[in-house]
Amino acid sequence: MTGTSEVRVENLVVERGGKRVVHDVSFSVTAGKVTTLLGANGAGKSSTVMAIAGALPRGGSVRLDGRVLDGFAPDRIRRAGLALVPEGHRVLGQLTVEDNILVAALDPSANARRQGLERAYEIFPELAERRRQSASDLSGGQKQMVAMAQAFVAKPRFMIVDELSLGLAPTVVKRLAEALKIAAAGGIGVLLIEQFANLALDLADQALVLERGRLVFDGSAATLKAQPDILHGAYLAS
Repeated sequence: MTGTSEVRVENLVVERGGKRVVHDVSFSVTAGKVTTLLGANGAGKSSTVMAIAGALPRGGSVRLDGRVLDGFAPDRIRRAGLALVPEGHRVLGQLTVEDNILVAALDPSANARRQGLERAYEIFPELAERRRQSASDLSGGQKQMVAMAQAFVAKPRFMIVDELSLGLAPTVVKRLAEALKIAAAGGIGVLLIEQFANLALDLADQALVLERGRLVFDGSAATLKAQPDILHGAYLAS
């Protein structure tokens, strides 16, 4: 284990439908920083993060502060400190907003649940106003806030956010981006997949670029901004 808290991915391999879609990818996500994973559709971004979170079988190794997470089911990985916000604004539609948040709490004590709700409503006051509302009646943006609140209430050390802005209005995206900044400022390491590269690079400290399942860039977001040909080439190649 290093002195810096991190999730370390080494030689990640993912196959889907008998085809290898991620090829020996290695990188790290550091606590308190936002790392964005960019690439064209089909580059392997979602496969990479789903495999890290335990939702897809994989080869290679994933470690959280030196602790090997290989073979862990998604709920066990979440308990280890790595929370996934999956693509698609997924919520439990039959439950209220508040129950959606509470069901994600890992500590069942009343005090922990209360603190988790307070934290979620502090970040997303819009949800406090709708706490008794059925989640199925929410807008897409509100559902994404609930999904992110579910991650926050688990008190993770690291968060993976898959497609932050997909299908959402700019005003909502701005609110979600603010929440990620709050997470990083609080010491949480964030791995972000985002379709809009400019938005992602404005948020991120570090950047990764996938091209056909292979990592072609691993460096600072500022460096990638200054060398747009790297990203442009990756999007054209896929």
